Amino acid sequence: MHIGHDHPREDVGTAGGAVRPHSALRTPQSHAAVRARRRAMGASLAVAVFMLVGKFAAYVLTGSTAILSDALESVIHLAATGIAAVSLWYAAQPPDAQHPYGHGKIAYFSSGFEGALILLAGGGIVWAGVDALVTGPELERLGLGLLITAALGAVNLALGLYLVRTGRRTNAVVLVANGQHVLTDMWTSLGVLAGVGLVWATGVEWLDPAVAIVLGLNITWTAFGLMRAAYRGLMEEVEPGATARVLGVLEEARRDGRIEGFHHLRHRRVNDQVWIEVHLLLPDDLLLDEAHRRATAVEVALHRLFPRDVVQVTSHLEPASHEHPASHGHDEVADSLSG
Repeated sequence: MHIGHDHPREDVGTAGGAVRPHSALRTPQSHAAVRARRRAMGASLAVAVFMLVGKFAAYVLTGSTAILSDALESVIHLAATGIAAVSLWYAAQPPDAQHPYGHGKIAYFSSGFEGALILLAGGGIVWAGVDALVTGPELERLGLGLLITAALGAVNLALGLYLVRTGRRTNAVVLVANGQHVLTDMWTSLGVLAGVGLVWATGVEWLDPAVAIVLGLNITWTAFGLMRAAYRGLMEEVEPGATARVLGVLEEARRDGRIEGFHHLRHRRVNDQVWIEVHLLLPDDLLLDEAHRRATAVEVALHRLFPRDVVQVTSHLEPASHEHPASHGHDEVADSLSG
């Protein structure tokens, strides 16, 4: 493991401490993760086109509103997958002068937009189902339509699991959202199979639009879940478990004497990047090189909490006598985690 600093020096702070620049850990998995994400997104785009063609063919053959609902969801899915692919590429771009923290937050916009598109699809499906209930469906060749829908559903099941697994393994919000969308499509296909199968077996045609309405409502529920997750990411809602682990490392460093205390702890995550900021309190008479060694040891321990992520740690070093931040110009910084 290599721990490096953006600059090989410490800058003197304005409150009697030293500001240590960001230290970043880039794991060997980083490049492999990018390649895995690209492969997964390429597979998702290819399958989305295949699904769209297959489902509309099944609808044309059968005239089933439930199968039409499945096809409409695939139209939205293709558009959402294209947006997700662009977002995944943009999120991987390195930081620049206008975006010093990188471009990762585009993933949350993409996830939220995908949720909005799914919501639109769900509303359209419910509308089509209600219309078919009123006017009465005209169904034919249901057996062939069921066969096509079953085959496409199996493909979506495999793809959705692959996308979600790859997205979680590489911390790619875009892939997880896209995979959940694919799995939603699979559940829609399963519902279509059940509903249209009942129509085929019983001859009760009103079951077809009724199934479409139920599926549309289920899709809208998934949409709200995606948008809620996107909101949490954009608002940088912290993970309670991550906070507990970070606090544990800092408390252990305090107990073993590496530091005398800490405050103004903050951390944030964007996809596979984690930023941690903290003020470390050290003995007043400690030499700068020893202070640097101790702070680096704390940073290494913080890095190890997130072995699959790119971690940025900024530590502000202060003499322990400055333990009361409000009297030294720190009161404008939120201290919501360390108290």
